[in-house]
Amino acid sequence: MSNRQAWETTEVIICGCGPTGAMLSAYLGRMGIRNVVVEKEAEITTDPRGIALDDDGIRLVQGLGLYSSIYTEIGTSMGEFSFVSGTGHDLYKPPILEINCNETAGTTGHVGYIGQKQPTLESKLRRAMSPVYCSLRCGSAIVDIKEDDAWVYCTYHSVDGKDHKVRARYLVGADGKTGYTRKQYLEPRGVMMEKFHEAFYEETWVALNWKMTLPTRETHPSFPLWELGYKPEHVYDLFFPPEFRFLCNRKRPAVCGRFGLSEDRLWRFEYLVYRNEDGDRMAEPDAMKRIVLPYLTHKGSKYGLDQDVQFPENCIDVLRCRPFKFSSRTCNVWAKERVILCGDAAHVFPPFGGQGIVSGFRDAISLSWRLAMLCRYQPYKRNHEKILTAWYLERKQQLEMSLATTVRNGELVCERNPLKIFFRDWSLWLMQLLPGYREQLRHGRRDKASFRLRHSAGMPFIPELNGGVYLPQVYCRTPTGKVHFTDDAIYRSGSKSLFRVFIYLQRNDEVASAKDALEGIEEWSRGEFKSHDVPILVEEMDPKHSIQVPNVFQIASVEEFSRSPLCSRRPAPLSYDPCLIGKSIQAKYVIVRPDRFVFAACNEPRELKEAVEWMLRYLYGEV
Repeated sequence: MSNRQAWETTEVIICGCGPTGAMLSAYLGRMGIRNVVVEKEAEITTDPRGIALDDDGIRLVQGLGLYSSIYTEIGTSMGEFSFVSGTGHDLYKPPILEINCNETAGTTGHVGYIGQKQPTLESKLRRAMSPVYCSLRCGSAIVDIKEDDAWVYCTYHSVDGKDHKVRARYLVGADGKTGYTRKQYLEPRGVMMEKFHEAFYEETWVALNWKMTLPTRETHPSFPLWELGYKPEHVYDLFFPPEFRFLCNRKRPAVCGRFGLSEDRLWRFEYLVYRNEDGDRMAEPDAMKRIVLPYLTHKGSKYGLDQDVQFPENCIDVLRCRPFKFSSRTCNVWAKERVILCGDAAHVFPPFGGQGIVSGFRDAISLSWRLAMLCRYQPYKRNHEKILTAWYLERKQQLEMSLATTVRNGELVCERNPLKIFFRDWSLWLMQLLPGYREQLRHGRRDKASFRLRHSAGMPFIPELNGGVYLPQVYCRTPTGKVHFTDDAIYRSGSKSLFRVFIYLQRNDEVASAKDALEGIEEWSRGEFKSHDVPILVEEMDPKHSIQVPNVFQIASVEEFSRSPLCSRRPAPLSYDPCLIGKSIQAKYVIVRPDRFVFAACNEPRELKEAVEWMLRYLYGEV
């Protein structure tokens, strides 16, 4: 490309600063990789779109140092997921299935889901973007992308009416399913969004967001529940219960529930549009009221009254009511040459599992360290296509599991065949008579959610050394009693190493000998690891064995975490297993990747040295 002087130079260009693009930029910044983010909107969109964030997503937000904002500004635990059968409109009908998302039954140490405000989440992610390494260009639209062997060149049109030129080693399209990167640049080059054949779904739904104002005696003197002693907050709780509901109504499937902070009084309702109906018309006020208001109208007999009771319409502010076409699709390839797709640009989800945003987050964290590796360790090698292909093939393993689970949830909600509905309801009832199945269903099978990657060529882990396991997160405490998440002990800021190593022990009398095995690690890891920085996690501490070694953490109990500030405004960690790391890795020495997958786990110092050698070969492109 001629006239190099005209091109601003960076390492990564990111198209789009939604949740995925912002998280990618923030993690790249923490790894010291310069990036320019081009976002077409001048401001963060105020309309809350995605409202659910699962425990994986919470963990990755935590990894950016934002945990203190999760329950104070971003959202609240979603509590129970209730699946309600039948064709009525009673939100209090006993459910056929309840999943408790308050419990800490999975592999992250967090609740199952929070109902989050996406504008607040995006704002926090942008604040986590390093001002040193990240440059955000809002109000700017991509108008051209070109490539050569060494660079990708991007021209964007800014809000001031000028064209700007920037080049980078890589360009990432995080600009959504209709964004420029895929639609205008990659699709003509053979990149296509394809059906997810194993469990395909495609339907139109109307999604509405409401913000409620509390009715009072002064504003609504004739509201009948005042005479029965109800207060404004009680009325709100009656009509908008905190549990999230999947309404398995064969006449009109729907989902509804609160999101954001409880004091925000935000409510989401989504309902199916049948194929002989027009989505825009079904989102008009008359159609919306006809479908939704029956759920907000209670039988008078419930309160000993002659007339039915409806929540006052003038206490409802409609923030959004519009149709969306949901489908389960993924691109055939996610990277071509130096241009990469992630988030909704690479795959789209139906609305039944809260997996849209978090799948973009998984893309971002797993891509960020690979881009950092390519820019820092392999700037002049030409093996990026092999590395990026291994990246998206690895990610597709998680994606396929998430898509299949989401589609199955959708089938549970949207079934219309009366015979299948009968079988569904009775089979769930029978399964819940068995304690083992009942507990699994109540946890949403999160206690079985430990994920292991299947290895294929180019994937960065050693399967023979238990690599490819998703590293669980539990709680730990320092000798002074301060409680941390184990991720915060393992991935402490200050180190620029992409991979991290830690020691996991059953008892503290093993600390000295385990630490001795790290002697010389700085030399044989080429400076990637330093012995004095390696954290040591210990399950049991015997006071007879004093420890004079820094960075030793004891695995913390439920009670210790519950008393700590980390548990403020979130439920106590029921179903928490403090020994989950030990059960999963079954090793002393663990090398982990930034995306929380184990590279290798071993018990012998010799194996550790071999694993470090393999890690270095991967980092420097020698494999």
